[in-house]
Amino acid sequence: MAGITTPRPWLKSYAEGVPEEIELPTGSLYDLVSASVEEFPKNVALEFFGATTTYAQMGEQIDRAAEGLRLLGVQKGDPVALVLPNCPQHIVAFYAVLRLGAIVVEHNPLYTPRELRHQFEDHGAKVVIAWNNVVETIQAFPADVAVETIISIDVTRAMPFGTRALLRLPIARARESRQALTTGVRGTISWKDLLKAAPIDPDIIRPGAEDVALIQYTSGTTGLPKGATLTHLNLNTNAAQARAWVPTVKRGTSVVYAVLPMFHAYGLTLCLTFAMSMGSRLVLFPKFDPDLVLPVIRKRPATFLPAVPPIYERLTAAAKEKGVSLKGIEIAISGAMPLSASVVEPWEAQTGGYLVEGYGLSETSPVLMANPVGPSRVAGTVGLPLPNTEVRVVDPENPTVDRKAGEQGELIVRGPQVFSGYWKKPDETAAVFVPSSDEGAAWFRTGDIVTVDEKGFVRIVDRIKELIITGGFNVAPSEVEDCLREHPDVADVAVVGLPSQHSGEDVVAAVVLAPGKSLDEAGIREFARANLTAYKVPKRVYAVDELPKSLIGKVLRRQVRESLLAAG
Repeated sequence: MAGITTPRPWLKSYAEGVPEEIELPTGSLYDLVSASVEEFPKNVALEFFGATTTYAQMGEQIDRAAEGLRLLGVQKGDPVALVLPNCPQHIVAFYAVLRLGAIVVEHNPLYTPRELRHQFEDHGAKVVIAWNNVVETIQAFPADVAVETIISIDVTRAMPFGTRALLRLPIARARESRQALTTGVRGTISWKDLLKAAPIDPDIIRPGAEDVALIQYTSGTTGLPKGATLTHLNLNTNAAQARAWVPTVKRGTSVVYAVLPMFHAYGLTLCLTFAMSMGSRLVLFPKFDPDLVLPVIRKRPATFLPAVPPIYERLTAAAKEKGVSLKGIEIAISGAMPLSASVVEPWEAQTGGYLVEGYGLSETSPVLMANPVGPSRVAGTVGLPLPNTEVRVVDPENPTVDRKAGEQGELIVRGPQVFSGYWKKPDETAAVFVPSSDEGAAWFRTGDIVTVDEKGFVRIVDRIKELIITGGFNVAPSEVEDCLREHPDVADVAVVGLPSQHSGEDVVAAVVLAPGKSLDEAGIREFARANLTAYKVPKRVYAVDELPKSLIGKVLRRQVRESLLAAG
């Protein structure tokens, strides 16, 4: 790639068949899906509770939805909000918005009214495509929120008739399932009616690579969420990088499971864009539940399964308990949190495939690096930078100064998948970029403290803003957590810093105890003292019933800290 000037020692550690660089895509994401529609028209694109949609059928639905949106006044550059679970309509809506050159804004449909309202106030979308269950929440927004048109989606309409019939049976569980999936909605346009439009005129201008495709809100662990603006080039490139990383996955033959929410950056790229670009059969699950996934595995196992460690752990245990073989799952990519050997070993033993860890952020489309899919992977690391990606390790206080090889420092990155800024927030944008000293692009500050070994493998140490400063020393919460998880009484743990009169902050642990165990604070602290430097040992240990986690299972340390402060 033109402009790369930094050393790239990791290239020698790439798996066989992975290129050092890829040719950057020149088209839009709509072109990406159109190519699969043209090449694999009869292949199944989407599967939902057994109901299937071919690529040709999906392509026609996209074009009809795009025309329906155009007739409603949606134009190039307009933000259009999607508030949807995983379902076939989600994929169609996503690409229909992009066909017009409009901007998709993804939302978590399980957000509270307050959380949703903040994001709507920020992006100002006038048109919303929403799951029936959240329409009333949007309708209740105050008048100063810009929403004018709501297109409502009944998720159950994408299911087979038999499944829909079962949901209507007078059985408690069936009734609960139907209520969870759909409610009646007034004052909206139905998705069914939107699709009555004729297919969009092919001559209507399509978006370009540099146009903004998506506003992806960050998790907001350090304040209110910000909208990362990602272009067609950013997202298209990341899908291409993912394809290059797994050369054994063949176009038109792979099966991908969407157990991750597609409104999240991780699920969006590996399911909505990567899978569609591969002509894969994308099997959609509205939520992760082993009882939903295992019957599908019996019939047709995934060849590619992106997920998070708790999902792999639960699937492994459930498959063993129910006698379901996981053989055939060739590649599993884990992200969002550390992946331990205790998860990898049983998974690989049961599947015969690979489970490797990767890393990324919403601002980077999101994947920046991953372990090689092969025996050269290095456990405990997030792997190697993807093709066309550059990384440096710098002094967090002065990011223009590089750390020496092997030293801890902040990870800064640049590459074609890195975003250009936050939606309408120039000051916040400027704060996360470091000007380049060469002719290349500016460097994005990830906020993560890492080390890079001599082969280029990156190990995450911690988030800068979650570091605990005690007595002038920096303590990485994850290091203390990793230690305490080895204690036989501890099932899970979060470590945070609480104000101290004497040392800035005290290291404090909130632990979920193993079944049948009671809190032995002295014993846990003694265990930590035997494994950690004294200043890293928690001053206090609290027992909690559970730890707050994001939808994909990441512990929300900020919420843990706030709860402990409130409890006094």
